[in-house]
Amino acid sequence: MASSFTKTATFASFGGKLLKLTHPSTATGTPMAVNVYLPPAALHPTSPSKVPVLFYLSGLTCTPDNATEKGFFQHAASKLGLALVFPDTSPRGLNLPGEKDNWDFGEAASFYIDATLAPFDANYRMETYITSELPSTLFADAELGALLDSSRVAITGHSMGGHGALTLYLKNPGKYASVSAFAPISNPVKCPWGQKAFKGYLGGEEDEAEWKKHDATELVKGWKGRDLKALVDVGTGDKFYLNGQLLPENFEAAVKETGVEGLELRYQDGYDHSYFFMASFADDHVYHAAKHLGLLDKSASASL
Repeated sequence: MASSFTKTATFASFGGKLLKLTHPSTATGTPMAVNVYLPPAALHPTSPSKVPVLFYLSGLTCTPDNATEKGFFQHAASKLGLALVFPDTSPRGLNLPGEKDNWDFGEAASFYIDATLAPFDANYRMETYITSELPSTLFADAELGALLDSSRVAITGHSMGGHGALTLYLKNPGKYASVSAFAPISNPVKCPWGQKAFKGYLGGEEDEAEWKKHDATELVKGWKGRDLKALVDVGTGDKFYLNGQLLPENFEAAVKETGVEGLELRYQDGYDHSYFFMASFADDHVYHAAKHLGLLDKSASASL
């Protein structure tokens, strides 16, 4: 049986393999790029085993290549036996009106939602793509399906992708074993980035009730579980945090008000929004996922 993916490149990385892939998407109506890291445990020549999977959602302006080349998530994933999946941030090549006018809206800025407003509603269906189509395609694939464990999946992300990770986790109880985020846009209905995106994808300010369905701070208020299993890192030198685009304090307050446990929110002194920040704590986030995916004793401490 042929693979669902076209392989465009393969790289050796930390003893495993990084695959650059493309595939046709019915959710977006376009080809979609995705990078997949297979750790050594999935590639053992005599006894390959299915490995758990951590989905990583990238931030504004990014492609699947940014985090794979600069985030160094493969370092811990290799040692722990964890596969990594790096999807793209939006459909590409559509040339829709207004799609490329601004860096923080349109192409590479999907906010991981299903748009309901024309002209984006037909193709910008990234929530469906990330939560349904992409995992289904990966796990059913003739090659990758034999290596990836569909029953053990976690999610993480950065900035806009941190927003995506938190919201998709909260909207789909049981789908992901844990969630983590680097500098997430935590309360988009209250910040300029989120307001701009939601107005363009979902409708005007009169539709704020619809906006709240895609806001982690609002969603956690209805969370039914007790243990959030969430790790969030924010740099105190991050200009977007200082300018009120991220608002992690609002998310933390909502968690406390709801009485939910299991949020570890860490303010990292002096760190900014860049990959220097992410690479510094990538091991922690992979380790966090590994604990909840059953790869480690949850009481153990990291030693990577």
